Amino acid sequence: MNALQFVVQGGHRLSGRIRPSGNKNAALPIVAAALLCEEPVHLTNVPRIKDVEHLVELVNSVGANAQWTSRNALTIHAKSLHADELDPVLCRKIRASILLAAPLLARCGELELPPPGGDVIGRRRVDTHFLALQQLGASFQLDEAFILKAKKLKGADVFLDEPSVTATENALTAAVAAEGTTVLRNAASEPHVQDLAHFLVAMGASIEGIGTNTITVYGGKPLHGCTHEIGPDHIEVGSFIGLAAATRSEITIERAGVEHLRSTLMGFERLGVVCTVKGDDLLVPGNQEMRIRSDLGGAVPKLEDQPWPAFPADTMSIALVTATQCEGVIVIHEKMFESRLFFVDKLISMGARIVLCDPHRAVVVGPTKLHSGRVESPDIRAGMAMLVAALCAEGESTIDNVGQIERGYERIDERLRALGAKVERVEDRRTR
Repeated sequence: MNALQFVVQGGHRLSGRIRPSGNKNAALPIVAAALLCEEPVHLTNVPRIKDVEHLVELVNSVGANAQWTSRNALTIHAKSLHADELDPVLCRKIRASILLAAPLLARCGELELPPPGGDVIGRRRVDTHFLALQQLGASFQLDEAFILKAKKLKGADVFLDEPSVTATENALTAAVAAEGTTVLRNAASEPHVQDLAHFLVAMGASIEGIGTNTITVYGGKPLHGCTHEIGPDHIEVGSFIGLAAATRSEITIERAGVEHLRSTLMGFERLGVVCTVKGDDLLVPGNQEMRIRSDLGGAVPKLEDQPWPAFPADTMSIALVTATQCEGVIVIHEKMFESRLFFVDKLISMGARIVLCDPHRAVVVGPTKLHSGRVESPDIRAGMAMLVAALCAEGESTIDNVGQIERGYERIDERLRALGAKVERVEDRRTR
């Protein structure tokens, strides 16, 4: 199969309305957690992207029946399961394969989990997952794969050694199946973690402290089938804010999940990008000031990511591209992943004025008029950032490796064309 590219004609203003897809990072743990229940589970607003489709394949490979009932609706019936044939090739394609650890351990008592894959954005430790499961009664060893066993999961007071999102999700899923009370401390509280918790409650679980860093689970309760709608993806919303600002376009983001956007909106306001909340929608005006707001005394400001509820790490790449179109100087401080900023060399090749100080910090001086170029998508979020850069640059740009973007953004070319963007998805011209 030939590689795919986006060919982008930049320099055009966009307009219209766009709706974010369901949250990828909520859909993945929810699909995995559906294996806890022997009755059918119906999920709606599920993003139809590669990562979710790969996880659905893995779910089917362990004996569940997962079927797409419409483009964005999925039914999972896990009446009987086995955990002896997890495909190592599929597991290497997505980091979310690790989310199968808790439900398969709860249902099958043991499993052999090949190492997970995912974006190459720096070291992403998995220790927290297994240390948490160990405290809940599991044993594990690492050979060529992770081998986990548990005759019975038992509630415990668990302190996570870092507020890892996926580790919190694995621990939360295991705690629901464990007998007794579990307290998860230093837990992640991102919107997708909250969505997973609400899904587990819909199945019959008893959970307190949703949205906080201390979650209490009264485990071992009978679980039943349910219907659950995946919430909107706040990272997509942040991407669309950056897109609108960088292209000087007026865009309305429908059903934006505004209750989860406070830190995102504050971060963009630091760049001089102000949005208006209109009920469930978010309006990004086209006449933005686009002037970076200095700190008190005229000091150079800094935009940094931190665990929720601070500015999301997955929005940093978009914010950096947006900053290239804003007047002033800002330090972008990516605290959480040591390789995420390495894509800035591609922006520099398009004319951006950026100094990469070290793997975690970049100084952006704007505004700069970007010119077209040939670039690639190193990971999901940097790929989307390069697409935003191409749309605000003058001339025709080519983006390679767009499969990375499509792992996280459903039908992004079609949805952007509906706003007036000139984006075509084509086969790599070099392979024809």
